[in-house]
Amino acid sequence: MNKRVMSVIAAAAMTVSMLAGCGSTTGSSSSSASEAAVSESAGAATEEVAASVSSGSSASSDQAKADHVADLIDAIYVQERTDDTDAQCEEAKKAWDALTDAQKALVQGEYADPDYFGRDTGDASADDPLNEDGIGENELLVVSFGTSFNDSRVKDIGGVEKALQAAYPDWSVRRAFTAQIIINHVQARDGEKIDNMDQALERAVDNGVKNLVVQPTHLMHGAEYDELTEAVNNYADKFDSVKVAEPLLGEVGDDTTTVNEDKKNVAEAITNTAVKTAGYDSLDDAASDGTAFVFMGHGTSHEAAITYDQMQSQVEDLGYKNVFIGTVEGKPADTECQAVIGKVKDAGYKKVILRPLMVVAGDHANNDMAGEDDPDSWISQFKASGNFDSVDAQIAGLGEIPEIQQIYVSHTGDAINGSSEAVSSSSASATSASLEDGTYSAAFTTDSKMFHVNETCDGRGTLTVKDGQMTIHITLTSENIVNLFPGTAEDAQKDGAQLLQPTTDTVKYDDGTTEEVYGFDVPVPALDQEFDLALIGTKGKWYDHKVKVSDPQAM
Repeated sequence: MNKRVMSVIAAAAMTVSMLAGCGSTTGSSSSSASEAAVSESAGAATEEVAASVSSGSSASSDQAKADHVADLIDAIYVQERTDDTDAQCEEAKKAWDALTDAQKALVQGEYADPDYFGRDTGDASADDPLNEDGIGENELLVVSFGTSFNDSRVKDIGGVEKALQAAYPDWSVRRAFTAQIIINHVQARDGEKIDNMDQALERAVDNGVKNLVVQPTHLMHGAEYDELTEAVNNYADKFDSVKVAEPLLGEVGDDTTTVNEDKKNVAEAITNTAVKTAGYDSLDDAASDGTAFVFMGHGTSHEAAITYDQMQSQVEDLGYKNVFIGTVEGKPADTECQAVIGKVKDAGYKKVILRPLMVVAGDHANNDMAGEDDPDSWISQFKASGNFDSVDAQIAGLGEIPEIQQIYVSHTGDAINGSSEAVSSSSASATSASLEDGTYSAAFTTDSKMFHVNETCDGRGTLTVKDGQMTIHITLTSENIVNLFPGTAEDAQKDGAQLLQPTTDTVKYDDGTTEEVYGFDVPVPALDQEFDLALIGTKGKWYDHKVKVSDPQAM
């Protein structure tokens, strides 16, 4: 019984006692009536407080159930598949389905929220994961980052896959995603199992495939493309021939003004589609109406980030004065949202149409670009600037545009016909060259978009080489990661494990504000090769990650 209930009962008892001892002239019947009234009042108060206690207990129980689901979601929001992944996905969905609507609204974790299971992104049953066996000797493996948005997966990724199958009927088209986080999301929510790279390559080996062509749906030769080729390299000796086709925008080039036929074809296709969707007869008509088109890509810290500036050069070479290129991450810097707003304003356009420069219209397109409720989204920032009469968004991925699909078809044809360079069994990206003792700037990449270096560091850390030993200092985004361990999460929890302790780093952002965040000194076993690095956050749970250090530049 809580203190409020006890105090109410005590007060009621005291009142009865006082009334009984007052010597009333109305006799015992009046006294009894008084006692009965007080007793009734005390009983009502007790019931009220008990109901309040019960309500509090119920709310606590609701939150506990929601927190349990959040923990289950966080456990599968990882970039590494394990033997427990299938069971974890099933358990998370079962626990979610058992919640009431009110409890579902309370789900909130490190990565979890009600949208993980609750958001309607279309009919998953309309999709084909393309993981059937018995496919013959020729396989065309289409590799995408992936998306949990079902409709976009069908139209964008599925659109490219179907175009390739139609163009090359003698080859069996199969699918792989590189984002295990997305694979787990789709599996847990919809029961659809999509292969990751290792699963897809193992499946190809088990199916007796002799000739393998890998077609990435990635835009450029960026970090994801590098990781893809590294994964394929590990299986190169399992096939008679293995070739990796070009990504959508082709070779990167040397400077911001370098363009090519692929970039030209993409610029024309996306611009024509956007103009038609907006209801204009031509881009010139749109310009005359004061309308500018802004294509938003992802952005990257990889050296291939120059590709976005090259796309801006390409649209300018085509005479598209009212077309602008931006990126979510603002990398390169001149593609950051506020920078693009300034460009459009200075050019004098009063109407803006936003559209993704991404293969799929997934989370970035729906939230980062077109999220009306998010003050940091592009549509919100453009509107908040007060510079434009109207700002609208076209939510559609590149993959559903027929002309874009045909660019992929062309790249695949080049690979099949021998124009693309074959993959060797030794990784071309790996380097065995030792560095002299000294200090270097080096790229630090991870398998997770949530675990990376601070945005002020441009994806890099400080690499120190001494007596042949390498250590890289990385500055993170917050103080949420409290320890790192050079190895697996399992080994990190063993007795005697030497955990990496954080340093306190101060970072300064573009707006002049500063923040204290954690940094770590991480031992580097080799350059250009992934290694295990486990982390533990404020919730006290260890997670496995793969990281890589590359591109050392003397400081």
